[in-house]
Amino acid sequence: MEMFKKLAVVVMAALLAVALSAMPEKQVQAAGKTEIVVSAAASLQDSLDKIAVLYEKQHPDIDLVFNYGASGTLQKQIEQGAPADLFFSAGDKQMKALVDGGLISDNKQLLRNQLVLVVPSNSTASITALTQLTDKGFKKVAVGQPESVPAGQYAQQSLTAKKVWDKLQSKLVFAKDVRQVLSYVETGNADAGFVYKTDALTSSKVKIRLTVGAHVHKAINYPVGIVKDSKHTAEAKAFYSYVQTKAASDIFTSYGFKLAD
Repeated sequence: MEMFKKLAVVVMAALLAVALSAMPEKQVQAAGKTEIVVSAAASLQDSLDKIAVLYEKQHPDIDLVFNYGASGTLQKQIEQGAPADLFFSAGDKQMKALVDGGLISDNKQLLRNQLVLVVPSNSTASITALTQLTDKGFKKVAVGQPESVPAGQYAQQSLTAKKVWDKLQSKLVFAKDVRQVLSYVETGNADAGFVYKTDALTSSKVKIRLTVGAHVHKAINYPVGIVKDSKHTAEAKAFYSYVQTKAASDIFTSYGFKLAD
């Protein structure tokens, strides 16, 4: 009986060795990496994805995992205990809520952006003022949900300042984040939409028709912070420091962001 037990152990060990040898090399390597979860505003996707490629080459032991979405949604996720090591917000409000709640440690203003109105690239619509959105030529106007999408909040502030927010209610198409607004305009499901300048620059399917004056909405700031409950604080701090370097700044500015003062 003892001999059969020993034989079973040998067979199991052999099978395990075969299974491991059959695993893709990348999968085996990934097992030894430290995973850093970055919850970031959807408008940062292109620039952060590019930064991640450089960072992971320099830090092969790190696996950056991004959770992109509306800043308000990400804020709620962190408040509810969702795993995250860093938070990049497209608004001060969301970061302040987490700082005030004791959920963020180190944090700072990183970038600035601009709100623009885009139309499909084949659109002949002309607009020089936000009040013109009430014209018959604009049947659907896409905005982010003001409750959770900072770009939607800035759009609401701007349209309210121009006294047309209420008048446009029947035309407004609400989106879960700024990238969905962009998609609605790209596909012609909206005649116009409010996105950040950086989003507009990533697409050949839309064109900027109007840059919204900064005086009609709150400043568009992008703060970044380290989540206090991070299980990899040292690694999170290292990436937090990296996004403030010239190498990262050059990528951010190449996508249209401005550096915070």
